[in-house]
Amino acid sequence: MKGIYCLVFQNQGVTLRVGALGEVAFREGWHLYVGSAQGPGGLEARVGRHIDLAAARDRRPRWHVDRLLLSDSFALRGAVCGVTDEDLECRLAAAIGGDSVEGFGCSDCKCFSHLFYRSHEPFTEIAGAFTSIRLDPQIRKSNMGGYHLNV
Repeated sequence: MKGIYCLVFQNQGVTLRVGALGEVAFREGWHLYVGSAQGPGGLEARVGRHIDLAAARDRRPRWHVDRLLLSDSFALRGAVCGVTDEDLECRLAAAIGGDSVEGFGCSDCKCFSHLFYRSHEPFTEIAGAFTSIRLDPQIRKSNMGGYHLNV
């Protein structure tokens, strides 16, 4: 199934080098990354790749979000997914909006960012953003010791 997703991280305050963005300071709290899974394998393959990387932390980073997945300061707490054949990634990013990291995860579009900050646990808010763009949110939270986020 193809679709879009939002990865939900809880993190400590930290500064990380993020590719061409350089050094980025991340405040302690929650970070929300909006992505698309329109290619082969759809949501299961793309979100599964992120989960595997967060669990193993044994590969070289390819995308901006990989820097978070590989960092000991970031914990993947879940994912919210929406099944769609439409390219709604940027609409979801706009619906979530708010405090963000400029240029993160959006080198292939004209968005300001695809990574957003919240000081509080954001799952209900993210589900509302999916609903606002007419998608049924599928919320998958990790059990704190593992990554069982089947989509």
